[in-house]
Amino acid sequence: MTYVVTENCIRCKYMDCVSVCPVDCFYEGENMLVIHPDECIDCGVCEPECPAEAIKPDAEPGLEKWLALNAEYAKAWPNITLKRDPPADAKEWDGKPGKEELFSPEPGQGD
Repeated sequence: MTYVVTENCIRCKYMDCVSVCPVDCFYEGENMLVIHPDECIDCGVCEPECPAEAIKPDAEPGLEKWLALNAEYAKAWPNITLKRDPPADAKEWDGKPGKEELFSPEPGQGD
């Protein structure tokens, strides 16, 4: 099992999760974070830290495409271990449906 960052992270990109991860398995894209599934130790400390509730265990049904996206972009994006402020409009995007189409494949800045 691993944890997966899902659609609600897009445009919210809260970083509370990265500061609690004991193995630094988060990677930063332009408008969301992902978890490297091969590095995640399944400890689960990140899940309750996410204000957007965007982190889920991969055992939940329907997360296959998000697991694949996490795996793909964790190989391309820079590692992030330091919490920074979320986007100024993060609260406006939290919980909005249809954010998948807003996904950016561009990398973030990382540490």
